[in-house]
Amino acid sequence: MSALRARCPHCRTLTAVAFDDEYECHSCGALFAAGLVRVPRAWGSGGESMAEAAGTPLPYPEALVVEEETLEEQSAAIAEGLPRRPFVLGGCCCAHVGATRGLAARHGRLAVVWLDAHGDLNTPETSPSGNEWGMPLRMAIDDGIVRPDDVALVGARDLDEPEAEFAAAHGIDDDVERALGGVAAVYVALDVDVLQPGLVPCFFPVPGGPSVADVESVLRSIAGRLPVAGLGITGLAPAADPEMLVRFAVAAGL
Repeated sequence: MSALRARCPHCRTLTAVAFDDEYECHSCGALFAAGLVRVPRAWGSGGESMAEAAGTPLPYPEALVVEEETLEEQSAAIAEGLPRRPFVLGGCCCAHVGATRGLAARHGRLAVVWLDAHGDLNTPETSPSGNEWGMPLRMAIDDGIVRPDDVALVGARDLDEPEAEFAAAHGIDDDVERALGGVAAVYVALDVDVLQPGLVPCFFPVPGGPSVADVESVLRSIAGRLPVAGLGITGLAPAADPEMLVRFAVAAGL
């Protein structure tokens, strides 16, 4: 499917067409602030429920569905087919690799605000589990997609020791203002396990964390500083409330 054309969530026809950063349905006239990218894969052991949750219905035009056999193929397909302003709904956080790759190529220097209870900064050599979903932020940094000083890691409270060492050595912390300085645009990667457990069904709940209102406040603050080039939400368990996900998207300006 062309990134310029998408399926309207209201009338279900392939008549939602991109113009500038928005979509307009030529059939029913509805307007949308982003195009939906579904990535129903989870790159690790036992992540089938995350992949299933990537099919959660959302009131945004479906511009792209990516189901590739390898993570590299997935990332390439996302980067190539990305709509102008994407709302990525992924299984695991590896969906953010392709999104940041495509947006960095489009916008130049890109900030990434990574809201996650985990660091996602492992490598195959440091990961205790070997699951690739614990590595995507490190992948984006090591691939040169984003500079460490343009990354804010918000809400992280369950880092492995090598992740904490890497973050400290490269100046990665939760300072959003620092990360947004000097960049052209920002991508927000939101793993819902950043929230207090029980607020949103998620795959890896961790005690502590911000409230829904806290996360909305962070998103509004980011959108008030810089254009949000895209938003990705990952780590969901099935039965997630679509209205809650829409609240996050609206707070980010999508």
